[in-house]
Amino acid sequence: MRSLKLRRVRNHAWTVLCGLAVLVALVPLASLLWLVVSQGAAGLSFTFFTARPAPVGEMGGGVGNAIAGSFTIVGLACLLGLPVGIGAGVYLAERGNGRFGDAVRFTCEVLSGVPSIVIGIVAYGLIVIPMKRFSALAGGVALALIMVPGLARATEEFVRLVPGALREASLALGIPQWKTSLRVVLRTALPGIVTASLLAVARAAGETAPLLFTSLNNQYWNFRPDQPTASLTVQIFNYAVSPYGDWHQKAWSAALVLLLLVGMLNLVARFAARSRLKAAR
Repeated sequence: MRSLKLRRVRNHAWTVLCGLAVLVALVPLASLLWLVVSQGAAGLSFTFFTARPAPVGEMGGGVGNAIAGSFTIVGLACLLGLPVGIGAGVYLAERGNGRFGDAVRFTCEVLSGVPSIVIGIVAYGLIVIPMKRFSALAGGVALALIMVPGLARATEEFVRLVPGALREASLALGIPQWKTSLRVVLRTALPGIVTASLLAVARAAGETAPLLFTSLNNQYWNFRPDQPTASLTVQIFNYAVSPYGDWHQKAWSAALVLLLLVGMLNLVARFAARSRLKAAR
């Protein structure tokens, strides 16, 4: 009886300590969110979303071209990174039991820990120097390099969760293995892969350092992938380091916009994960 009471006391004590740890972790997060919302909400307007930055020393302007540029760069990153990451993950799960698969996994683990600024320097050497110009394409390549390692490992885990009975049933019907992987295994793991893809896109959309070496910036509207292109993260950086109070306000507002965009992607990923769990049940 005494042992049971002691276990209950320890259980309540650890529960309280875990709750306090959660509160301590939430305090800086909540303060950060409140600071960004309180400082940035006042600068939001229709002009802010549609106008390009004003010349130095002038009031007004917005981040319309930076928002469009971010969508362009992230879109290029998705076109380049998603097929490679998902394909690598499917290969590792289906055929990656040998030395080559181990080497690919080790490479993905190493690349996942490489600082993003190093990825930017690599993209600078691979794309910017041969092209002799900064461009949205170079920025897309840098963000794709950031997306691929984590996406490949996540895809591998989701594909491995597919029951082996499905593969065996498909192969027993005479369907080739490559069709089984594409039409049975990949389709079954699709909700999880979509979740991993959205999280990879959300991470890439918030990067700044690689774009400083690749797409750089542009004060005008640009939709050509071979030209320097503005992005929301770089525009926030430029506004924040400027000596003008109006630009500081725009930096807060742009940070709020970026926070909302990344938050929406994370929410969509969580809803997709919940839908997958419900479907599995």
